[in-house]
Amino acid sequence: TTLLYTIKFEGENMSSVIDGRVISKKIRDDLKTKVETLKKTQVRNPGLAIVQVGDRPDSNSYIKMKLKAAAEIGIDAKHVKLSKETTEMEVIDALESLNQDRSVHGIILQLPLDSNCPINEDLCTNTIDISKDVDGLTEMNRGRLSSGDSSKCIIPCTPKGCLQLIQSTGVTLAGRKAVVIGRSKIVGIPMRDLLLLKNCTVTTCHSKTQNIADEVRSADIVVVAVGKAGLVTGDMIKPGAVVIDCGINHVTDQTTGAKRLVGDVEYESASEVAGFITPVPGGVGPMTVAMLMENTVECFTKSLNPSKLWNLRYLKLNRILPVPSDSEISLAQKPRHIKKIAQEICIPEDMLELYGAYKAKIKLDLLTTGEETKLGKYVLVCGITPTPLGEGKSTTTIGLSQSLSAHLHKATIACIRQPSMGPTFGIKGGAAGGGYSQVMPMDEFNMHLTGDIHAIATAHNLVAAAIDTRIFHESTQSDEALFNRLCPAGVPFPAVMVRRLEKLGIPGRSPAEMGPEERVKFARLNIDPATIMWNRVLDMNDRFLRKATIGQSPTEKNMTRETKWDITVASEIMAVLALSTSLADLKERIGRIVVANSRDNVPVTIDDLGVTGACTALMKEALKPTLMQTLEGSPVLVHAGPFANIAHGNSSIIADQMALRLVGEEGFVCTEAGFGTDIGGEKFFDIKCRYSGLKPNAAVLVCTVRALKMHGGGPAVTPGGKLAAEYCQENLELLEKGLAHLTKQIENVQQFGVPCLVAVNRFHTDTDAELELVCQHARAVGAFDAQVAENWEKGGEGAVGLAEAVVRACKEPAQFKFLYELEQPLIDKMNIIVRKIYGGEGVEVSEEMERQINNLELQGYGHLPICMAKTHLSLSCDVTKKGVPTGFTVPIQGVRLSAGAGFVYPLAGTISTMPGLPTRPAFYNIDVDTTTGDITVGVSQRVLAHKVLARIYEKK
Repeated sequence: TTLLYTIKFEGENMSSVIDGRVISKKIRDDLKTKVETLKKTQVRNPGLAIVQVGDRPDSNSYIKMKLKAAAEIGIDAKHVKLSKETTEMEVIDALESLNQDRSVHGIILQLPLDSNCPINEDLCTNTIDISKDVDGLTEMNRGRLSSGDSSKCIIPCTPKGCLQLIQSTGVTLAGRKAVVIGRSKIVGIPMRDLLLLKNCTVTTCHSKTQNIADEVRSADIVVVAVGKAGLVTGDMIKPGAVVIDCGINHVTDQTTGAKRLVGDVEYESASEVAGFITPVPGGVGPMTVAMLMENTVECFTKSLNPSKLWNLRYLKLNRILPVPSDSEISLAQKPRHIKKIAQEICIPEDMLELYGAYKAKIKLDLLTTGEETKLGKYVLVCGITPTPLGEGKSTTTIGLSQSLSAHLHKATIACIRQPSMGPTFGIKGGAAGGGYSQVMPMDEFNMHLTGDIHAIATAHNLVAAAIDTRIFHESTQSDEALFNRLCPAGVPFPAVMVRRLEKLGIPGRSPAEMGPEERVKFARLNIDPATIMWNRVLDMNDRFLRKATIGQSPTEKNMTRETKWDITVASEIMAVLALSTSLADLKERIGRIVVANSRDNVPVTIDDLGVTGACTALMKEALKPTLMQTLEGSPVLVHAGPFANIAHGNSSIIADQMALRLVGEEGFVCTEAGFGTDIGGEKFFDIKCRYSGLKPNAAVLVCTVRALKMHGGGPAVTPGGKLAAEYCQENLELLEKGLAHLTKQIENVQQFGVPCLVAVNRFHTDTDAELELVCQHARAVGAFDAQVAENWEKGGEGAVGLAEAVVRACKEPAQFKFLYELEQPLIDKMNIIVRKIYGGEGVEVSEEMERQINNLELQGYGHLPICMAKTHLSLSCDVTKKGVPTGFTVPIQGVRLSAGAGFVYPLAGTISTMPGLPTRPAFYNIDVDTTTGDITVGVSQRVLAHKVLARIYEKK
């Protein structure tokens, strides 16, 4: 910035005085105007904290000046004063607390520290978050400046002010010889580095330098900062040189005996020779304070757009053809330590909980600490109705993310679901993406991850155990015995019991205050076993648990009942995890889950069972998203994994919120929805966005030539079976017939007011003519754009065209809207989904189903959104109907309530909640190299098909 300045001539002196007061006032005035402008759009002001240890008079004076300047500009400054007895650990604790304080954007540790306890000043200084180090004294900031990376560091205040004073003279710096006297880390060394960056030839002098006078005489620019009065005299200065005096020395006037302030330069003689000179006082001092204020405002501004602080290093792909198996690719790429990635995308180290070297959970505090920022661009990746092999939606999500970040250099995070181990060992195999667009390490991603699904299974099965145990004890004990065991005398009611008392309208808060009827009402849930909707769960495909009888041991006194197991990801607790926005919200949602009805048709909740707190304790760690990385080193947040055909099929709200905040206003978040737009896509818009309050900027619709040929009437595609010739050879006629399905899915996205882009995931057998036909058709029927995606083979490079189209689409205004209003009756909401999204006539309900729907509305659940449970293999509920079926109705075979997750889910057709294993499960391909310890996850059926195609491609 070119600054106005005042040159004042004094008497007969040759020098022009560089008036720091005038220049600094202009800077402060500009900062005041900037802060006033920021206040119009931000909820808080820039914040500065000054930490002082002890009570040194000089420190008190400096702090007073800083606080006054901050107040004039509009910076909220606070003085944290610690006593002389403060220990090193207490100083560090105070600084770490300020690091987490959202209202503080700049932190100063006033030096020297005046403590009676030994304190390492460097250790304390380096505790300050580098993004708040407005003094620029942490090792990281100093190191970046010394390495020439001034754009990514905070420059120390005094050298920064000195440079502006030099530049105010109009003297050209490039090629000039500069001498810096002094090598302190506060002034001398950073001043040297700044002058080098301005292409000066710099010499640093210090106490051991011989012939300092000779060095100074040859210099065009002299900066002195040693604290020694009169060190540099007029006879040492080159005529016309620029002299910057940083010294502050108190000397006694020989005439009056009074104390006066002088610099390191003998002003009277030097001003006769120098071309420009700073006075003391009134030169560098005011500029130091002004630069401190400028750094604070800059830190505040950067906090509003965190992506500008990203310094992410990407990984190079070493691609080979034919493309190897996913496991081979993952093992060949060395991941970076997850701490490094977190640091480079501005996640503080204390926000990480490491699970090994390559994955880490992120604390929820990240959502509530730091500055409120404008969120990034929100991009949904969904798909058309797939073949049973899948069409590469996860692969496209990862490839698009890699392209946006590593190739277009946009701050980007992909948000995807955690895979269930059932499909991992079953038919599908892993869900890390594929080819050169994967999350890695692949084995850690696909198996266990950070244990979230295990936590869900434990919490879910605890509730199941509580249900049967409660029925057992209520049936075998008298009213008095049951109450006395539930509420022992002298033991206070826990919070969960108090909530039940409040729900029942019982005023008493101790057994003694409750009458006999109130005791019975409180103690007996009277669960009707026929209404229990809470099965046990297991995260594995096991067809023999689809129906089972429990309670057959003699100790259960013939209290047997028929039940079943679901796969863990079908648990409502999984859906609750994905839709919660905080720990408090998680607890509240768990508590209101309905597990059965009483014999009086009253919903029985987890809170009624008294398990809410225990379940929340089991789920507390699972609420934190897991940070991983792609093959190209771009960040991925993995969190939650509800199935899309059973539940709402999206990753968590918390992960999306966290990612949108991390990437900032100019960044991108790619979040994936399960299966087609009729399944995960519609639920993303109508359920997830409704609860999160987030509005998507664009949607990417993934399709393949193979799937479109299937929708055009092609032969059946069977997992493990041989692909028909129609899918391996050019067939434009068959493809064209299937384009009607693509049109319908584009229309489905457009109904929500969001720009739709089509990504054609290329297979080796696809011809250019086929790909061009799909892209032309998509654009013709209203897609914002259509691009061929080759990221499976090429990584992010193969999706650059798609990424550029996404960037353009996100600049367009989105008019996001929901498909229906919550106030509409449940049956009306179901009909809207069937008619507008599936293309059918409506739902078909029996008298029994109508009774169930009416009962839910009578119980107060009619206002909830709809989460249709239906097949993902057709727009209808009949898997044999491909393309765009019409004239059909959707028979509702059951209506279930997910009160905790917050939706009603009608069962459209027969939906299995416990998958089975095929004849040749994927577990055949999973092994451990006992020499290296590497887990080799063999190729899935989808990748096997790709490998076959790769061999065909190689022969061609």
